[in-house]
Amino acid sequence: MRPLQEEAFEQQLLAIRRYLHENPELSHEEYETSAAIREWLSDAGIRIVDYSLRTGVIAEVGGFHDGPIIAIRADIDALPIQEETGLPFSSRIPGRMHACGHDFHTAAIVGTAILLKEREQELQGTVRFLFQPAEEKAQGALQVIASGALEGVQAIFGMHNKPDLPVGTIGIKAGPIMAAADGFAVEVEGRGSHAAVPEAGLDPIVISAHIVTALQSIVSRNISALDSAVVSVTRLNSGTAWNVIPDKAVFDGTLRTFDKGVRSKVRDRFEKIVVGVADAFDSKAVVRWIEGPHPVINDAKWALQARRTAEDIGLTVVEAVPSPAGEDFAFYLQEIPGIFVFLGTSGPREWHHPAFDVDERALPIGATFFAALAIDALNGLTEESNRK
Repeated sequence: MRPLQEEAFEQQLLAIRRYLHENPELSHEEYETSAAIREWLSDAGIRIVDYSLRTGVIAEVGGFHDGPIIAIRADIDALPIQEETGLPFSSRIPGRMHACGHDFHTAAIVGTAILLKEREQELQGTVRFLFQPAEEKAQGALQVIASGALEGVQAIFGMHNKPDLPVGTIGIKAGPIMAAADGFAVEVEGRGSHAAVPEAGLDPIVISAHIVTALQSIVSRNISALDSAVVSVTRLNSGTAWNVIPDKAVFDGTLRTFDKGVRSKVRDRFEKIVVGVADAFDSKAVVRWIEGPHPVINDAKWALQARRTAEDIGLTVVEAVPSPAGEDFAFYLQEIPGIFVFLGTSGPREWHHPAFDVDERALPIGATFFAALAIDALNGLTEESNRK
């Protein structure tokens, strides 16, 4: 599927992506981004639907024929990272950057909406577009669901750019494709003293060091080599002076898992190790969990359909390698079936790197794929309904 004026369409997508890249906004602050998306969609004659979101945009194409509703999601927020790409359209805002490619996602899905608008009378149902805020905070999907924008939707589709896949390649798989992403913060209780007389105190730094070391046994000695889990302590804070043993230490980090049972087991072992090691030193430690999104688990039916659609439009399809990164698209898949794919972008750096970028040749590919998938999905759901 190609637009009537292909070159003009591709230039439009480039302009959209570059505007977004120059003007990144953080989670819950995407006011100008939302306004721009509404303007681009309205200029194309695409109807905006009011679901009372503070930021983000919901739009629809189709609906002239009674039929199913499907949804396509794009995330729109940026990250608090100082850009180091050297691009002529680099971020204009110090300390903020589209370092995860949400500008790419948004531009491509605006393109999808434009393509489907050209064939709106043919659509066997409705395509609802969710331009979602606050993915980086793992809160935006829940806000969209709470707004009612998922009501009546029978399937949902989304993507993430993939720097290590070449342009023209798409990664698709059934089952888990992105991880559950839980955070933790642990406070270890000590008793301060002069550093020269440590026996008079209770050193929370030493206790924390033993806990952190013991935590490394969770994956290596509790999780099967056929399963997957990550336990990473990423920060440890304690003390204010070189000659003082402090009263407490705090460390935090993240757990990543793909399976519900593994997730539960890792968290259980984590708490027992923290409390047990602290107790062995006559100390106390408290674990605070920061609940992250569930794993992104693709529906087998929609994975098969996505593969067929991708092959039909000439993309190279590979079995996606699951990523231990988290994605709040998982919350949608807790409600309805769908598919989340990795679209190749031949990037020089991984997500969240200051020099992250995408190959813009992938923009029309993403737009075309999701337009074709939407048409195939509506046709398939309509046929299923007619057979019943």
